[in-house]
Amino acid sequence: MSRNTDFIPFARPAIGREEERAVISVLRSGWLTTGREARKFEEEFAASVGTSYTLAVSSATAGLHLSLEALGVKANSLVITTPYSFAASAEVIRYLGADPFFLDIEEDSFNLSPENLEKALAEQGERVSAILPVHIAGLPCSMAEILEHAGNYKLPVVEDGAHMQPGEFTEKGDRYRGTLEGTRVYSFYCTKTITTGEGGMVATDRQEVAERIRLMRLHGIDREVWDRYTSKKPSWYYQVEEAGYKYNLTDLAAAIGRVQLRKAAEFLKARKRIAGRYLAALSALDFLKTPQNSEAHGWHLFLLRIVEDRLSIGRDAFVNELQQRGIGISVHFIPLHIMPYYKRRYGYREDDFPTAFKNFRTSLSLPIYPGLTDKEVERVIEAVKHIGSKYYQRRSHGA
Repeated sequence: MSRNTDFIPFARPAIGREEERAVISVLRSGWLTTGREARKFEEEFAASVGTSYTLAVSSATAGLHLSLEALGVKANSLVITTPYSFAASAEVIRYLGADPFFLDIEEDSFNLSPENLEKALAEQGERVSAILPVHIAGLPCSMAEILEHAGNYKLPVVEDGAHMQPGEFTEKGDRYRGTLEGTRVYSFYCTKTITTGEGGMVATDRQEVAERIRLMRLHGIDREVWDRYTSKKPSWYYQVEEAGYKYNLTDLAAAIGRVQLRKAAEFLKARKRIAGRYLAALSALDFLKTPQNSEAHGWHLFLLRIVEDRLSIGRDAFVNELQQRGIGISVHFIPLHIMPYYKRRYGYREDDFPTAFKNFRTSLSLPIYPGLTDKEVERVIEAVKHIGSKYYQRRSHGA
């Protein structure tokens, strides 16, 4: 295959005329910040994910922070999570003066290991104030087991669902939709399965948690600005009940989100179709490990791993070759325990979480988004195969 100068970006938002019209409508309405559109977005999202309460926020990071605060995480306690995630998952724990207690991941799912969780709770149970599992790439964690362990210690669970597809998802063939003892937080960042550019949503079934988040997301003020400014009666008076945050979602962003939510099922269908083509073409190659396939997978990412002893080059060189052939890729994730801040504060070494580090060292993410054409998908597949065959090395007879 000859090199193609037409670059395929790693991610590309699926934005159309409907989103444009929705934004223009808000611009002409005279009300740009949190108001009618944000409320409607919350109501529609709640119906989609099947929870009692949803709260629109400025980012998933904001949603994670608000969730931990609302669920009572205190300074000097531990919050269990994994190092295999983006910076936000652990930094929000530090915002509250608590410490992330990292656990290694499952090799194939990239998710929090319930077995490691059970052991950690037996050793650290009294110091732990919450559990924060991360649904990597859109593949759900083993939530039934995680919730069982959390229930044994009466601990709240904050799910980092930044990679999750909104709406129903399944786990082991069963519907996973039901009561949220803590919260699940979704992201609408520009690369996510639906987007508002920046933004997030917190879902919960606990009224007291929802009320606390609603208060704290906008300065700890007891009345929302939409109520104060649209009332036809004198309504300027408000109370600052707590030292809150500035984490609200604007109507401009919410208007985009409402349109995107209506397209979510169509977007998921497209992602699954692309994932299916990748799996069919790449699963049989012995120099690669393809991701777990599951009906529950939201396919925010397609995580591919190279088998190091089958290639004469490493992951970084493999990635460089793809980039040179016009294929945009990314790496998910550089584990947090090897980041300078966490190494300085907690003294972590690379081999403290061997599965997370190995998965990082061997993995890359291929483009997967609704606007990816069949021709582009084929170019990605051909490029991966070409590089693999170019650097392929057979195992010795004794291996």
